[in-house]
Amino acid sequence: MPLGDFVDRVMEIIELLADKPAGMKLSEIAQQLDMPKSAAHRLLNSLCQRGFVVQDEMSQRYCMTVKLAAVGLRFLSASGTSDICQPSLDRLARHTGELVRLAVVHDDGLLWIAKAQGSSSPLRYDPYLGNPVDLHSTSVGKAWLVTLDEEVAVALVNSKGFKTTVGSGRPIAHDEASLRAELEVTRKRGYGVSIEEGELGTSAMAQAILVGRDRAAVGVISIAGPAARLTRERMEEFAPVLDAIAVEIAELWPARQVVNLVNGNKRDSVANG
Repeated sequence: MPLGDFVDRVMEIIELLADKPAGMKLSEIAQQLDMPKSAAHRLLNSLCQRGFVVQDEMSQRYCMTVKLAAVGLRFLSASGTSDICQPSLDRLARHTGELVRLAVVHDDGLLWIAKAQGSSSPLRYDPYLGNPVDLHSTSVGKAWLVTLDEEVAVALVNSKGFKTTVGSGRPIAHDEASLRAELEVTRKRGYGVSIEEGELGTSAMAQAILVGRDRAAVGVISIAGPAARLTRERMEEFAPVLDAIAVEIAELWPARQVVNLVNGNKRDSVANG
């Protein structure tokens, strides 16, 4: 198997198992990925030897370990992203009394990497850290999309599809026309808003973190809470402090020149593709 194909297949296995906490049998993995069982077995053995996957002796199912997450956390720790941003997140959470989260730009989307809980009561809407963000139905996604060229933003959403993966809300953007209309509203407002779009009963607002002379978005900070409490009126009240915290994080953002270069190349590849 050529090296490029080997790497692609390994990553397909990792992405498949990441959504299967109970694990999968060899035959299931081979069938899902349309590959011979012998090839799947070789790749799984390599992942097991490296400690990224483990096979249960009783069920013979293959499961992900926490090693991949640990590697990601090591990177975040080395870059200083979490350590630098956490005090700002904590302060915003205390001010609003709501759940505050940070998502970073990764490839052609966003990933949640940090949070701060300002309310003493639990909040239902709290995606696991490291999960990708639905771009069209979340305040975070909208806040990021409006920092891009509109054609690039629309192409990104079209490539992922108009579906929600976190909850069962009612997205405003359900096709290209409604997406463009919602992005225009978001630009005029100045921050992203989602009211029961990702999940019923939950509202959120978000602001992009812009760095450098070209004002490239490297991440997004959001405030989320129950829809009955986080109303449009409270969002307007929180908007100035949310914007101030986004600027504060941007001024402290680590390795921003590298991130800007990577994200610029990504956008160019999407626009030209």
